[in-house]
Amino acid sequence: MPDELINVLHQDGEQNGGTTVQRFWTGDYYNEGNGRDDIFDKLKEECGVFGVYGHPDAAALSYYGLHALQHRGEESAGICTSDRGEFHYHRGMGLVKEVFDQGRIESLPGDRSIGHVRYSTAGESKLANAQPLVFKYRGGDLAVATNGNIVNAPNLRRELEAQGSIFQTSSDTEVIAHLIARSPKDLVEAVKDAFGRLIGGYAFLILTNDRLIVASDPHGLRPLVMGRLGEGYIFASESCALETIGATYLRDVQPGELLVLDKDGLREDRFAQLERRAVCAMEYIYFARPDSDINAINLHSARKRMGRQLAIEAFTDADVVTGVPDSSISAAIGYAEQTGIPYELGLIKNKYTGRTFIQPSQELREKGVKMKLSAVRKVVEGKRVVMIDDSIVRGTTSLRIVNLLREAGALEVHVRITSPPFSNPCFYGIDTPDRRDLIAHSKTVEEIRQAINADSLYFLSQPGLIEAIGGHDGETDRGLCLGCFSNDYPTQTEFEDAKIGCGCD
Repeated sequence: MPDELINVLHQDGEQNGGTTVQRFWTGDYYNEGNGRDDIFDKLKEECGVFGVYGHPDAAALSYYGLHALQHRGEESAGICTSDRGEFHYHRGMGLVKEVFDQGRIESLPGDRSIGHVRYSTAGESKLANAQPLVFKYRGGDLAVATNGNIVNAPNLRRELEAQGSIFQTSSDTEVIAHLIARSPKDLVEAVKDAFGRLIGGYAFLILTNDRLIVASDPHGLRPLVMGRLGEGYIFASESCALETIGATYLRDVQPGELLVLDKDGLREDRFAQLERRAVCAMEYIYFARPDSDINAINLHSARKRMGRQLAIEAFTDADVVTGVPDSSISAAIGYAEQTGIPYELGLIKNKYTGRTFIQPSQELREKGVKMKLSAVRKVVEGKRVVMIDDSIVRGTTSLRIVNLLREAGALEVHVRITSPPFSNPCFYGIDTPDRRDLIAHSKTVEEIRQAINADSLYFLSQPGLIEAIGGHDGETDRGLCLGCFSNDYPTQTEFEDAKIGCGCD
């Protein structure tokens, strides 16, 4: 029995051999569910992909690489390998360490692999949607893993179904497999044509019996990097995964680029020309690990600059600066360095409560806040506190954290946010609420301040954010996608049944 199956707080038990086992979670595995009922309404992770070509320990490397990308998706994990022209794969629901053990890894031979960690944005988690998705078609075996969202997938799906395609999953990712399978052209040209029909933000890994194909959308919305380990090539959603396995970073996969790896080596190609680079700004603000680099920009350093810029734009006299763990710590350090106000660990995160902690009553639900996040009384009591956070979604999280600090004795709580007001949904792979549920869509900054019970509130300006991140001079918004703040999206988004969030569902 897993250690987490302990008799606490949940009143609904199940019978197991005559004894009642009361679960710390609902469902069949630790992270089942998409966390919509989570006590913190933070933006949810997208997905992460990891690929290996030409290394004898491909499955083991993918296992460690997916561990490094676990923050991008915690509901399912999968690895597919190719060995002497034969596929071996395993997928499961839960964390990487729950899905794979030594025996599972040893059952996945081969020197080529693709792996995936997934966060579901739909109402239920399904093993059928866990990636990599694996198919058989006239050309052999095909496995597909992606991070992102295809905005026009519902339209393409209806078109393909009208032509006779039968879909086995509800995942947008399956669309690409059908487009490839229906093409009369050779594989690489079929892939190019298929990508040419997609609109959205995505990073794709496609494994066949003898090839690995890697692609990034024409705007580079979702990050994807390439590295080298020995004679093999490594691909990952973030550079931190390269560091984990000891691979050397080579470069970022460029927007619209198509890389083909086979017995003849690496071939660099394109399926689309760069029209407007638009890397997701939320990767820099929140999602990516601080030890990752995106387009040669280190995330920790960028977040420190966001904190410094906040201090320049919205200084307030205070006694301590604290950041909401984990993504806001770097920015809080930057704010403290710029102002000279001491940085303190005023908030501590408990990493072991799980995302889908369920409370049977509102009273216990409120206590659950303190199980996930605690204020350090001796640090904040009697102090004027500047609280740095990365975003405000619905506002409920900020209210709870501000109240935590007040209950611990903080005299004042001044909230500083390292992003502009989040007032529009994301169509490219981030799970965001309906626009009407975004507090910044319907309330002014002053109204938000009142709603979260803060003494003052300031959001980083859009020019300040762009300057802090850096990026590409001479390009629109220096090569960033700021659609969730500005409502200016780099692609068409108005499609019938267009979905927000991640296309893994």
